[in-house]
Amino acid sequence: MASGTAAMRRVSLRNLAAHKVRLALTVISVVLGTAFVAGSFVFTDTLQKSFDNIFSDTYKGVAVRIQPVNGRSAGVPSSLLTSLTSVEGVSKVEPEVNGPLVLVAADGKPVQSGGAPSIGMAWLPAEKSIEAVPTLSSGSAPTATGQVAVNEGAAKKADLKVGDQTKVISATGGIVPVTISGVYSFKTETGGYVGILFPEAQAFSLFTDGTHVAAIDVAATPGVSETELRDRISAELPQGIEAVTGTKARADIQSQIQTALQFINYILLAFGLIALVVGTFIIYNTFSMLVAQRLRELALLRAIGADKKQVTRSVLLEAFLVGLIGSVLGIAGGVGLAYGLKALLDALDLGLPGGPLALEPRTVIVGVIVGVGVTMLSAYAPARRAARTPPVAAMRAEFASVGTSLRRRTITGTVLTLLGAAAAVAGVTSSSAGAGSSLLGLALLAVAIGVLLLSPVLSKWIIGLLALVVRRPFGAIGRLASSNAIRNPRRTAATAFALTLGLMLVSAIAVIGASTKQSIDALVDTGTSADYIISAGNTIAVPAEAAAAIAKVPGVGAYVELYSLSANLGDSKFEGQAVDGNPADVFTLKMLSGTETVSASTMIADKTTAADHGWKVGSEVKLTQRTGEQATVRISGIYADNVLLAGVIASGDTYRALTPATNRANDADFVKAAPGTNLDTLRADILKVTDPYYVIKVQTKDEYKGEQASQINGLLGLLYGLLGLAIVIAILGIINTLALSVVERRREIGILRAVGMIRAQLRRTIYLESALISIFGAVLGVTLGLAFGSGFTHVLRDTGLGTLSVPWGQAVAFLVVAAVVGVLAALWPAFRAARTRPLDAIAE
Repeated sequence: MASGTAAMRRVSLRNLAAHKVRLALTVISVVLGTAFVAGSFVFTDTLQKSFDNIFSDTYKGVAVRIQPVNGRSAGVPSSLLTSLTSVEGVSKVEPEVNGPLVLVAADGKPVQSGGAPSIGMAWLPAEKSIEAVPTLSSGSAPTATGQVAVNEGAAKKADLKVGDQTKVISATGGIVPVTISGVYSFKTETGGYVGILFPEAQAFSLFTDGTHVAAIDVAATPGVSETELRDRISAELPQGIEAVTGTKARADIQSQIQTALQFINYILLAFGLIALVVGTFIIYNTFSMLVAQRLRELALLRAIGADKKQVTRSVLLEAFLVGLIGSVLGIAGGVGLAYGLKALLDALDLGLPGGPLALEPRTVIVGVIVGVGVTMLSAYAPARRAARTPPVAAMRAEFASVGTSLRRRTITGTVLTLLGAAAAVAGVTSSSAGAGSSLLGLALLAVAIGVLLLSPVLSKWIIGLLALVVRRPFGAIGRLASSNAIRNPRRTAATAFALTLGLMLVSAIAVIGASTKQSIDALVDTGTSADYIISAGNTIAVPAEAAAAIAKVPGVGAYVELYSLSANLGDSKFEGQAVDGNPADVFTLKMLSGTETVSASTMIADKTTAADHGWKVGSEVKLTQRTGEQATVRISGIYADNVLLAGVIASGDTYRALTPATNRANDADFVKAAPGTNLDTLRADILKVTDPYYVIKVQTKDEYKGEQASQINGLLGLLYGLLGLAIVIAILGIINTLALSVVERRREIGILRAVGMIRAQLRRTIYLESALISIFGAVLGVTLGLAFGSGFTHVLRDTGLGTLSVPWGQAVAFLVVAAVVGVLAALWPAFRAARTRPLDAIAE
């Protein structure tokens, strides 16, 4: 028994060595899928390690942190800085003072931090600071008003050095001239982070309302525990303020980072899973064909004494070795992929921190398990089929696969597809976006599996129709190619469905992306009548000084500032908008009752919000904050539901009554020209007063729509790139299938050559066969993608996707590209087939 097992092992190894090209093509499928999984872990582990290094000293030495319960409150009363010093066990009290700002570089342009923070803080000397004082690499600490210290990364990016004069822009402080007194460093590269340290008094002036700070950190005297000091301090705190231990504060910030990174990891792993699923079809197809081609060999092994288990183990051993080689190479590729992704994101200036790549043991283990497991699972069915084939029957079948009836498969596929279609209808007609999306997700899964099972039957129908197109111009060559394409429906289905899956997702994303852009366009075109939209980017809001200057520009007929309002209505959180100015001047509102104007004592609501709360014109509403701020307003009007202004519209006075000064920020400002004003002149005049603020953008509606479309296109490009991996694997599958098919049909090719088919005709036959298979897969994928993309868009109509846009041009392009890809994938197999010597092939 042991000798038989050893012999079968040698057979497996020799078979792999004898078919190096097949081995390479199959291994590539495993490599690409595994690389994405490994790369996902390497990338997120690298970021996690970088952030861990950056925040390793955060709250170091802090025993208790005092912070507001509600993040939108004014903060912690600064009076506690004095009163806490008398609490037993307190050795030091440190205020946290910070706020967003923009640093102006030496070339006069604002420094872009990407997604990293760009903030101003207070420089505290060692006697006041609990954490370590920043290490100055050059210059001195900022001690006088107007002096600042800048971190090395920001100073290098801004081309600033000690002694240079520049400016920072703050939403509350406006333009602040500063002189670089020092440059400080971190232990770890901090990416796009911009940290500007001001003297304590100036930081308080810029980033607080004079009576509150963001938080307070407390150090304990020796022998006093964190929990003991926390309990003592909690007894002294007013309502809305809490005390947490330093350990919990450190854990909270690490948890926030980990949660954000997990989101990235889940997305990347999802694309890796898609690639692996696509690879599964290729591996299954490859081993099915290899087993079919080796039936006589396997039958001979059975005839001389090998049992079923040995034959199965022989095939699975080959799969194990293919999976192992693919996994090892895939892990190495994953490291390269993570490096490339990090370089790409750095090139896009997203502000991520630097650091060496982190390859954890978990990544290697998961990579090997996934690669080997997927390969062996894919090969199991072909291995079992080979073992069940009677030796005598197998020796009579020359390169023929052992097939079974498609009847059961077709019935199962039909049932799943119908169930999926029913779930899709239920999802599309659901009144709840959440329930509808869940139903559509289940429907997509059911329909995808159903179509997979139905693919052998569908291939005969669809390729049969496509054959009508190719037979007319290509004649006998076209007829031969189309018959070859559906000769083995199972194989055609497995080969094409890998492409179907990739294009289904790409097409669905294309629909959602096109609909999003079209919805934004419609929202801007119909939602506002403003001539210009004013914004200041993602770092800060439009400074109050700039807003006041714009409103005074000659030719400005109406100037409306839009804010996001967040408060409590009873025990529930309540969201809406607030404006300074008359909303009807720049927004399109359809009033159902009452008036559209708002004041310090009035507010208007949309139809749905009013109905949900039982409001009507004249109803009184009390809005509160947990820290005591409150405002009572009367409903003065009800307007038709509006996606741009959903919920309520309150006045700027109400917004300021409920929102602390340090948290106030306008989302955007809207300018409507006075009648008879030249728009170009008005824009030039607005730019003149906003140029000193560096970050303010003055855009027409078309420019604003273009900017939003550009951001969406960037996201779509990233998603297409990630899904492109699955399509690459599908292409490799087509190459692999055709290459093995050429070997399988070697005698047939020899006969065709012997009766007069020239090499160019033979190559053309294989090109057409490959193109038909590719187009078949593309037709299924694009059809499903457009259908479900439209479904998801309809379900999410109340969240802003109010306009469905189907990118028919892209859909046609996908089909054309699929045909071209099919021809390109057939180049090498066709070249090999054309080199077949007729007599040698017939003699085999």
